[in-house]
Amino acid sequence: MRIVIYGANEMSSAIAAEFFEDHDVIVIDPNSKNLELFSKLDIGVICANALDIKIINEAGIKSADAFIACSNSDESNIIACLMAKEANHEIQNICFVNKKESQEYLNTLKDDYKSSYAQSLDSVIWPQKLLVQEIFKIITVPEAVDVENFAHGRARLLEYRIKEDTELLGKKLKDCYFNSEVLVVGIVRNDELFIPNGNSEFMLNDKAILMGTPVGLDIAASEFFDSKGRVKKLAIIGGGSLGYELSLELEKTSMKTKIIEYDMPRCEFLSLNLTKTLVLNGSGTDLELLEDEDIGRCDVVVAITNNDEKNLLCSLLSKQLGADKVITRVSQGAAANLFERVGVDVAMSQRDACVNEIKNRIMDSRAGVIDTVERGQGEILEIKLNSNFTPRPLCEIKMPVPCVIAIVRRGSKVIIPKGQTTIKPNDTLLIFTKTDDVTKVKEHLR
Repeated sequence: MRIVIYGANEMSSAIAAEFFEDHDVIVIDPNSKNLELFSKLDIGVICANALDIKIINEAGIKSADAFIACSNSDESNIIACLMAKEANHEIQNICFVNKKESQEYLNTLKDDYKSSYAQSLDSVIWPQKLLVQEIFKIITVPEAVDVENFAHGRARLLEYRIKEDTELLGKKLKDCYFNSEVLVVGIVRNDELFIPNGNSEFMLNDKAILMGTPVGLDIAASEFFDSKGRVKKLAIIGGGSLGYELSLELEKTSMKTKIIEYDMPRCEFLSLNLTKTLVLNGSGTDLELLEDEDIGRCDVVVAITNNDEKNLLCSLLSKQLGADKVITRVSQGAAANLFERVGVDVAMSQRDACVNEIKNRIMDSRAGVIDTVERGQGEILEIKLNSNFTPRPLCEIKMPVPCVIAIVRRGSKVIIPKGQTTIKPNDTLLIFTKTDDVTKVKEHLR
């Protein structure tokens, strides 16, 4: 696959690093110094302005499969995507925007006016909003450290950490009696994902990955993960644009939210624009303030300043005071594992969220992959069986690599299969497997 990227910055560097080994990647930017970010990658670079149709054609846009505009200028990204689409009607394009106003404007064009220009933009990504959505999903499920939805919400993936008081600790999977609407599809140990079998034992600090129906997963949470019910009290440390957008989403719920921001003018802005959120002026590293505001009794604390070191310190202080779950923003996904090792429940990178979103939209949609988990180690495949598939029990379908057929979609029905469940023609299977084994699973079922 040929991917053309407009804009040389940290975001495009992360995107190029993800795809260059298996795909033909070309980066365009008018600043030669910016292009030095890509000197260690085996990719093509063009030092020129992508808003010139000659440069777009020089990058091979007519034979390209994807065009990603992620420069620091929203206007330039929009124009570049329109030019790419005009040159190649079949190309999939993704337009990054950095301002809320840009996304709202494009959404208005799409929804209200059916503008041909807006329709030419296949995907629009506002990175901050994307991270807010990921954080919000995890907030709404107590104890979970990852949440993904499938089949229009009728099936879910939840990930839980095994703690000292977790019912599963020290038990083998075959001795844990989950309800019929849940399957354990993966275990992460020391940052490595594996597909478990009946003899796999849950150990301290493991992360258990479950798939099933929402009701079945709620039952499993109450039985095995000491779920205390819905989140009621929440604190946000950092009132920048990310904290503000998250607060707006939380105000649509019944959660009691407070936000701590150091900058007084910013606090005044937050107070004027948030109607249900308590705004506090102070530092998230001020232990006395955290104690006075009872941060230790919060169900969730979210540290999302623009400084990794400050986020880590705020998170550890909140955890030490007794907060049930701490979610922390990190600038780079490489730091996320380190944060989680020292006590942070969930560490999330805006850059990683964007890269995964691109994989799901333009890369993996063609390959049948509908989601990635554990920072790209695991993937969920969606494969529809053809009409001449011979019906047989699931236990008779032998796979070449460890994987779990976790969900069977049959029309509007969602089935959590067991060994004797009959798999039929035209069923759609959702399969959890390691990323390295995706190709083998697809080829086998084909």
